[in-house]
Amino acid sequence: MKNVIFLAPPASGKGTFSDYLIKKHNYNHLSTGNILRQKALTDSSLASYLQTGELVDDDTILNLVKENLSMTNDKPFILDGVPRTLNQALKLNDIIDEETWQNTVVILIVVKESLLKERIINRFFCPNCGATYNSSIESLKPKIKDTCDICNTLLIKRSDDNLNTYNERYQSYLKDTYPLIKYYEEKHLLKRINNEDADISKALQMLEGVIND
Repeated sequence: MKNVIFLAPPASGKGTFSDYLIKKHNYNHLSTGNILRQKALTDSSLASYLQTGELVDDDTILNLVKENLSMTNDKPFILDGVPRTLNQALKLNDIIDEETWQNTVVILIVVKESLLKERIINRFFCPNCGATYNSSIESLKPKIKDTCDICNTLLIKRSDDNLNTYNERYQSYLKDTYPLIKYYEEKHLLKRINNEDADISKALQMLEGVIND
């Protein structure tokens, strides 16, 4: 199975895709956010970045990615949170060797913006176990309204799941990600998966085809 790098706008389904790959195919999930938070427990300089909300420089992030890639034990990996910019993509070439690139696919999740906004408004999560649900996607609705299927906890909305925050994140996505789309298309690494259907099973079938191609 191929390693995966996701390019995805907010609320496009990247988390659901990642969970699927982890649970069904035992992928290593290398999330830069999780890596930074874990490293910050022993690195005071990183901790201060996270506390102030400042962006961590590219070299620091990519060095942490390199360190974690060396511990994947030859299992396929999901690279989550990097590259976000063309500069990071270029530097990533110094970390991932040519042989690994040949077994890696960059997946662009395609969802029209009006649907992304609808999903943001209707997205909920469990504050106890972290499970995510969406009342606008049939396969992601809880079995009992407003209740977690796993632990029966009352579902709540994230504070940043609002249209103002979404608009900021989406504009950032357009600005930074579009150059990456062209870059990875030219390297023949980019695949598109449409995730607009209310039944996510079709998109997951496409995902299976891409990672096993």
